[in-house]
Amino acid sequence: MARIKGIELPNKRIEIALTYIHGIGRSLSNTILKDAKVDINKRANALTNDELVAIRDEVNKYLTEGDLRREVNMNIKTKMEINSYEGTRHKKGLPVRGQSTRRNARTRKGKAVTIANKKK
Repeated sequence: MARIKGIELPNKRIEIALTYIHGIGRSLSNTILKDAKVDINKRANALTNDELVAIRDEVNKYLTEGDLRREVNMNIKTKMEINSYEGTRHKKGLPVRGQSTRRNARTRKGKAVTIANKKK
């Protein structure tokens, strides 16, 4: 099995397998493979060592996995510290991007808690 950035790539087309790395989607995957001169239809277990090294070098040019997760978390903490609107929504555990919370937003708000005598 191919291993890139600490992630075991599944035995799929390398174009799809690269998307298992956090921070790499389909378009970036295609760009990486084009720059590394690797066929996008090749399977992950059929890659040669030279191709793997070329892909690793290209992936290292981008912010992925642990570094990307760390940066995103730092951005969220900064917003919470400066008390921006998004930061306060993160603190309260509510949707951040303007979604309605009157009836939905259960994923973000958690299980519904009934309040006694609310409906009158």
